[in-house]
Amino acid sequence: MSGPLKLIATAPMGLEAVVVRELKELGYHDTSVDNGRVHFTGDLIDICHCNLWLRTSDRVLINMGEFNAFTFDELFEGTKALPWEDWIPADGEFPVEGRSHKSQLSSVPACQGIVKKAIVEKLKQSYDIEWFEEYGPRYVIEIHLLNDRALLTLDTTGSALHKRGYRKQATEAPLKETMAAAMILLSRWNQNPTRPFYDPCCGSGTLPIEAAMIGWNIAPGLRRTFNSESWPAIPEELWAQAREEAIDAVRDDIPLNIVGSDIDPDAIEIAKAAAKSAGLADEIRFECLPAVKIEPQGDYGCMITNPPYGERIGEEKEVRKLISQLGRVTAGMPTWSFFALTPTKTFERDFTRKADKRRKLFNGRIECQYLQYLGPLPPRH
Repeated sequence: MSGPLKLIATAPMGLEAVVVRELKELGYHDTSVDNGRVHFTGDLIDICHCNLWLRTSDRVLINMGEFNAFTFDELFEGTKALPWEDWIPADGEFPVEGRSHKSQLSSVPACQGIVKKAIVEKLKQSYDIEWFEEYGPRYVIEIHLLNDRALLTLDTTGSALHKRGYRKQATEAPLKETMAAAMILLSRWNQNPTRPFYDPCCGSGTLPIEAAMIGWNIAPGLRRTFNSESWPAIPEELWAQAREEAIDAVRDDIPLNIVGSDIDPDAIEIAKAAAKSAGLADEIRFECLPAVKIEPQGDYGCMITNPPYGERIGEEKEVRKLISQLGRVTAGMPTWSFFALTPTKTFERDFTRKADKRRKLFNGRIECQYLQYLGPLPPRH
């Protein structure tokens, strides 16, 4: 491999700017954005760093190449021209996934088949063998066609980055760890993580756990593995170096004041188990309480929450009642900031206050508003 690699950090719709900010804080400044992707450049070590450190991205991909593909011949030749042998060894397993939008080549299975065939032809030339057993390391390739332009990528991540490795069980509709991290980063609580943090609808504990990991600067990927860890093209010592640097970067001397509460006792047990698995059981307090009874302690805190959605008949009334309770509780907390991710159209009316800022985000496929009620910043000493 010669020269810098073209890399892509994928992002849920609406979070591209948050991923850009993360990349810049990690030292990557040559970023550009298109729908759901942040492009940047790096070396082999940066594949390790970004998989370990990105909190709000879904995957880290290698951009293998882009070209126009109006016909299957153009798709075949364009794919075959790319340097697959630099990455995929003779025993590599290389499934091909695909997507096509507004393109003449609209049959995704046919496109996947053409790409697979072209890569096999290229690897045959490189390894001088006719048959590939595919029993070795895994290399997931994606062909993405948009307006007759093909983008071919190689997935370095494996299971999506929201799978941190601490979650053994989840509640019925858990918030993805990547979205929870984005909510916290957008609140700017991370700029002063000694401030109180409270989630009154914590469910399986994702927001408090992500807050503790951010507060202590724990790399979110430290407890899991990635497909590219087994790739011969990335030396083992690079992964070892990146992990060692991540361990050294942990700041576990910062005092945290993080609390999560929920009315569901089963959810609280799941949250406690997840916090224990993340090594943060002593840093987060979980309480089984209805929202009307919460009493957050301290000043200049952040309350960040993803209240339940009234998706089924009869639930909407309960959700609206909960929101009005939160409105009453927070009215007595003048120095606190409050943030809620919600699809509930009547939220501000029920909360009895207009948000200072709103941001459209998608929680899975559900269009939500991230409502931000900004309290005063703590005084500078």
